[in-house]
Order: sequence, then C-alpha cells, then structure tokens
Amino acid sequence: MEMKNNKFFGRFYGILLLLLLAFFFWGIFKILSPDNFGTPEKMYYYLQSSIIYSVGACGFYFIVVMGLFDFSIGANVVLSAIVGVTMAKQFGYVGLLVGAMSCGLLIGFCNGILYAKLRIPSMIVTVGLMLVFESLAYFASGGQKQSLDSSLQFFGKAPGNMILALIAFLLTFFILKYTKVGTYCYAIGSDEYVAKNMGINVNRYKILGFVLLHFFVGIMAILSVSFGTSMTATTGMASMSRNFTPLMGTFFGLAFRKYGTPVPAMIIGEFIISIIFNGFIALGAPTTIQNVVTGAALLTIVALTTRPAKGVVVK
Repeated sequence: MEMKNNKFFGRFYGILLLLLLAFFFWGIFKILSPDNFGTPEKMYYYLQSSIIYSVGACGFYFIVVMGLFDFSIGANVVLSAIVGVTMAKQFGYVGLLVGAMSCGLLIGFCNGILYAKLRIPSMIVTVGLMLVFESLAYFASGGQKQSLDSSLQFFGKAPGNMILALIAFLLTFFILKYTKVGTYCYAIGSDEYVAKNMGINVNRYKILGFVLLHFFVGIMAILSVSFGTSMTATTGMASMSRNFTPLMGTFFGLAFRKYGTPVPAMIIGEFIISIIFNGFIALGAPTTIQNVVTGAALLTIVALTTRPAKGVVVK
C-alpha cells in the first residue's frame, strides 16, 4: 500500500511541477505583454497548436528512449500530409486518415529496415532518407501547395483534433505500460548488450520503434494539414525544422519518466514550449531570437535529462 501511495505521489508531484512551470512562463510573458498574450482565447489556441507536436513527441519517445534518432520526421509530415490530402479528394475522411497513416507506417518500416541492414548510425541513415522523402513529396505534389477541402477539416479544431490526439496519447500510454514493446524499448535503452543476453531481438524492436514513431507522425500530419488547411513540399533539408519541437516534448517525457508520467509530461511540455514561442511573438521578437530560444531550450533540456555513466563515450 505504501509503495502504491509513493507512486501516486510521484505522479502527482511530476504533473504539478510541470503545471507550475507552465504558469511561471505564462506569468512572465503576461507581465511583459499584458495586451497581446495569455488571454483565455489565446491560451486555447496555444493548446490547439501544441497537441499536434505532442502526438509527434509520443512517437519520438519510442526510439529516443532506445538511444536512436530520426531526422526524417519533418519530411514524413509533409509527404504523409500530401498523400492524405490527395487521397481525401477521392475518398474523403477515409482517404485522409488511411493515406497519411499508411504513408507514415511505410516510411517507418523503410527507416527501420535500412537502419538495421546498413548498420550505420540512425542519424546518418535518416538524413539521407529525409532528402529522399522531400523529393518524393515534391514530385507527388508537382511542386504545388496541396489544400485540404473545407468540408474535410474536422481534425483541425476541437473536438476533432482533441479526439484524434487523445486516441494517440492513450495508445502510447497503453503500449508503454502494458505491452512488451514498451518494456523492451526501455530495456534496450538501458543496456543493449544486456537486452541481447536476455534473448530480446534488439533489431526487431528497433525496427518496430521506427514503425511506431512514423505511425504517430502520420497522425501528426493529419492534425497539421487539418490545422493549417494546406501543405507545401520543401526541398534542401527545409523540412528539418519540423523535427525539433516534437523532440523537445520527448525530452520532457524522458525527464519526468522517473515520476511515471512520460505521456502527460510530453503533453504539458509541448504546451509550455508553445507558451514560450507565442510569448516571444507577442513581444514582437524576430524569428532569429525565437530560433536562439529554441536551440537554447533544446540544449538545456538535453543537458538536464541526459546522465551518461562515467567513462561512457557519448555518441
């Protein structure tokens, strides 16, 4: 009974700490820009935009917890959104959902297989694949902006986006908490060699991690194109900027994993990031300042959440 109470207190403490952090940043920007920031309507808008990245953060969690990374997230968002919009023109919501999520699954499977077969770092593999997916998105769209019909934008605002995001959050929680996939991801991330000696097929679960990641990115693509109403293909690694906001949410999940609250931490963490970004917009800060803040926040979160053992080579 005492152990259960300690776990409950730990979860409560972790969530409370995150909420206090959100209130802290809201208070700072509200004081600095009382007229342009932090009204109930604007806070609701911040939440609407942050849940898109929260879904991506949940997917990212499956590979980051194993010590892997994927630079092709942004390219997948663009390609899956374009495929979803194209299929929606013929099959409506079924085309949008099936097209985007199927494209995400296929990309995840390709990334996982190539990573396992080539035996080179995941960052290198996914940088190359990012360029491939960007090109595919450009050819698929003919270089033109793809717009989602106004009759198919249910997932661009409440309650549609909330319902789809909630399904993604509950699925993440279930996989991590109640399946061996979640258990093995943690085991591989803790010590890959021990995991192999335990009989875990490490490559299989790394591939599955990539598949899960990009399935959730497919859902993120649906939310993104529904929220923004259109998607334009980019080339020359321009899609890379879409990688880092969901990644920061993932690091919140890693930081608060010790409290047993990775999924709520990713959701609230992305909301905090949205508050900070929109706070600088309210202050009229240029994009360069926002990029500096993004980079500084990412480095800070990584520094606080990463604790390599003494003598271990940092990869």
